[in-house]
Amino acid sequence: MVLEAGAEIDVVNSVGRTAAQMAAFVGQHDCVTVINNFFPREKLNYYTKPQGLDKEPKLPIKLAGPLHKIITTTNLHPVKVVLLVKENPLLAEVEAMQKCCKVLDLICEKCMKQREMNEVLAIKMHYISCIFKKCILFLEREDKLDGLIKSLLKGRERDGFPVYQEKTIRESIRKFPYCETTLLQQLVRNISPVEIGSDPTAFSVLTQAITGQIGFIDAEFCTTCGEKGADKRCSTCKMVIYCDQTCQKMHWFTHKKSCNMLKKIYEKQIVEAAKEKSKEAAQTAESTSTSEEQSSEPETHKDMDIKSTGDQSEMIPSIKMTVSSPAVCNFLEEETTSENIGNEKVQESEE
Repeated sequence: MVLEAGAEIDVVNSVGRTAAQMAAFVGQHDCVTVINNFFPREKLNYYTKPQGLDKEPKLPIKLAGPLHKIITTTNLHPVKVVLLVKENPLLAEVEAMQKCCKVLDLICEKCMKQREMNEVLAIKMHYISCIFKKCILFLEREDKLDGLIKSLLKGRERDGFPVYQEKTIRESIRKFPYCETTLLQQLVRNISPVEIGSDPTAFSVLTQAITGQIGFIDAEFCTTCGEKGADKRCSTCKMVIYCDQTCQKMHWFTHKKSCNMLKKIYEKQIVEAAKEKSKEAAQTAESTSTSEEQSSEPETHKDMDIKSTGDQSEMIPSIKMTVSSPAVCNFLEEETTSENIGNEKVQESEE
């Protein structure tokens, strides 16, 4: 609401930080994404009026609202973009899509030729324009946009990876007309060495570059449309996530081929996780018992020292008692008397 009311995103505060930088500093990544992907409606309304020698505007006023909604979206998943086109009958026509593509290309060119280049917005406009051109191709067919959605979702048989979707995104990046831009070179370096079907996917790299989202950490995303916050899983395999039942039905035609295989993988992961948990519990119990034994050993030695000291203290009085007992004294006196008597007898005999 603040952005739509005319708030400037480039204004800095007393410490020289923009709103997006402050939001990133405190961990509000969703706010950063919204700010970075905001495009003022006034800039789009410029194309709804005839300019110069034009007799009619480049963009009909009735298409400005639906197009602005797609431009400001933070979800760049190709299926989501096609669904946004499909839900608005004004956009889902060949002529309307052609005009929108022309306007998007003009915005992209303007972003690159202005004094302060906006590479992020330029690549985003080019990417949406490429998706619109795919829509034009399928609108001329019988199945129309439903056929495009199925093509984007269809996975290969061995693992269900959507190959056509990956190739579409890579093709849009490759067709970006300004090859010298730093952001494009970064995208190419990150995507080109990766085989189709491996991580990171072209969509994840493009999303990180445009929206600033660092991967898909601490969040679940819909397998069909890429919407954040999906919380519903396939009841059979528990491996695929959807945001609602509509997305699940849309994806079922290709997911049913790999559902049983994913179920086996999930069960295997559960068993391995249980084994790992029990192993960790055993190690924890063993370490706890070892620490208890080590802590009890000094106390045992201390008790032994006290006991031995006590034995010595008990022995000393017993010795004293033995020396000073009356029986022993009498015995010693008798021995002394007998020795004296013997000595006297020897002296008498000598005399």
